[in-house]
Parts: sequence; C-alpha cells; structure tokens
Amino acid sequence: MLIGEVARRCGVSTRMLRHYESLGLVRPTGRTVGGYREYSAADIRRIFHVEGLRSLGMSLRQIGRALEDPAFTPSALVGDLVRRTEDRLHRERELLERLRAIDASAPSGWQDVLRVVELLRGLGSPSAARRQQAVLARSEDLPVPVDPLAKAILAESDPNVAGALRWALARADGDRVGSVAAGLRSDDAEVRRRALRAIAELPGTEADTVLTEALGDPDPTVRRLAALAAGRRGALAAVPVLAAMVVEGTNDVEAAEVLGTLSLDDGHADRITSVLAAELAAHPGDSAVRIRLAQALTELPGSAARDVLRQLGRDDDQAVALVASALVEALEAPGG
Repeated sequence: MLIGEVARRCGVSTRMLRHYESLGLVRPTGRTVGGYREYSAADIRRIFHVEGLRSLGMSLRQIGRALEDPAFTPSALVGDLVRRTEDRLHRERELLERLRAIDASAPSGWQDVLRVVELLRGLGSPSAARRQQAVLARSEDLPVPVDPLAKAILAESDPNVAGALRWALARADGDRVGSVAAGLRSDDAEVRRRALRAIAELPGTEADTVLTEALGDPDPTVRRLAALAAGRRGALAAVPVLAAMVVEGTNDVEAAEVLGTLSLDDGHADRITSVLAAELAAHPGDSAVRIRLAQALTELPGSAARDVLRQLGRDDDQAVALVASALVEALEAPGG
C-alpha cells in the first residue's frame, strides 16, 4: 500500500509518516519498481500502535523505546503520565476558574482585568497578611467575583483573613449564599464551619433556610453556630439546640441570650419555657446544669418562666435553691 493511501486509511499525514520513518519508528517494508514507499499490513499495524501511544501523551522517543525494547515495562511510564496529566488538569482548572472570575467581574478594560488578576494572585499567596491585604485593598468600583471569594473562605484557616473574606463576600455581587453553601456538603467539618460562619453574615431568606437546615449537621460545632445564627434571625427551630447548649455549658450565656430574644415574639416565651423546664426534669441530680437552666430562664419574659424559677427556689438541691431564689429576688426588685 502506497503512502498516500496509508495516510488516508490511518488518518496520519504523509508528512508525519515520513517523520516516523526518519526517526525509525515506522519504516515501510518495501519499495515499488518506481521507488515509492510501500507499506505492509504489519507496517500499518505499527502505525496504529504509534498513534495509540501518542494518544496517551507519550513522546515519540518514549514510543520508540516502548516498541523496540522487549524488556520495557509500561507501569512506571504510565504512572508518570498519570501524574503529569493530573498536574496539567489542575493547572487547566485553575486557569478556567481565573478566567471565569474575570468574566464574572464584567471588566470594562484591561485595567479591570489586571485588578482581578492581582486579587486572585493575592488570595493564593502563602502569606496571611498578603491574602488579607488583597481582600481589603479591593477597588470599590470593581465588583469582586463571588466564586474565588467563596473558594478562599472555605480554605482559609487564619481567622483574620477569614473575617476579611466574609466582609468582602457580604458586599459582593452574585449568588453569595449558593457559592459558599457548597461547603456544607463537604466531609470536612472544618470546611462546613467556615461555610456556616460566612452564611451567618449574609442577609435574606436563602441564608435563613441554609442555617435552619444546618441545625441537623452531625458536627456539634456546626449545629451550635447554626443555632446561634438562626435563633438571632427568629427561627424557632433553633430552640432545641440552644437549650442543649445551655445544658452542656457550651456558649451557654450566648445561647440563653438568643433564647431570650426569641421569647420576645408572641407565644414563643411559654414554648421556650416548657423546653427549659423539660431539661430541668431530665437532669434532677446535676446542680451545674440546673443552675445554668435557671440563669437561662431569667432571660425569658412572662410569668411562666418566673413560676419555674420560684419552684426551683424550693429545690432539694440547696445550691440550686439559693441561686434560683436570688434570681427571682433580682427579677422582682424594682427595675428588675
């Protein structure tokens, strides 16, 4: 088969076939009477072998070695190709994210493009101070793209930089809640905590919904963060978690204050009082828990909470009774 027909059948240009010949990769077996290259069936199979290995990213030199050396083992080379391909894909993904971020900022000129590039470079700095500076030094007339901010928030471990990033996200345009909420699906509890802290600072019903859903997170810290944030927004669903925080003694003062704020809504005070009273009944012999619950009851308006406190003033546990009596006295004093 002559070179032109081989090129058509194999999908390889005649120029490339001549290049293969010059490298010794595929030499035509014979020549016609007129001196033209003539390829055998074995030659064509070798061409397909070369093309197949090229499709894996192998160089022509590597291909020649693989085809000629019977002792050549592919495992090491294939493993190296896998690593190189993964590195290339990682760089390509980074480039794609950078381009999308620039596109999302709707730049009006190359100066806008360069400012976004500078922001992205700053966010990728190993220096926490440099990352924070990149966020705080943003141009007020250039929208900060949401996606790179969200990605940085979910990865940031420095509390100062994380605070600056959340501040910037709250002022950015775009789907702020949705971009960060993806972090709540992470298997890493710390990533979920970072996402929740950011969402807690965003307004709107979408953020309210995400915070309420996070009350069922398996990580206790995530649940507590969600309860404090959702409770401040008036979500009654946060009450059980807030009450549990009082019982456990974890941010119990803050949790009690949020319960008090929730109790200001019509009909909520009696319901929250019932939840705290149930916790008292569930911990009859734990003085510390009962004292914390008594202190939480002082945050609630209405007669129901004071009635429970008066009952605690007659508690069998002398320490609990003394604290509850003192709290009642303080509440009933003029101006209390």
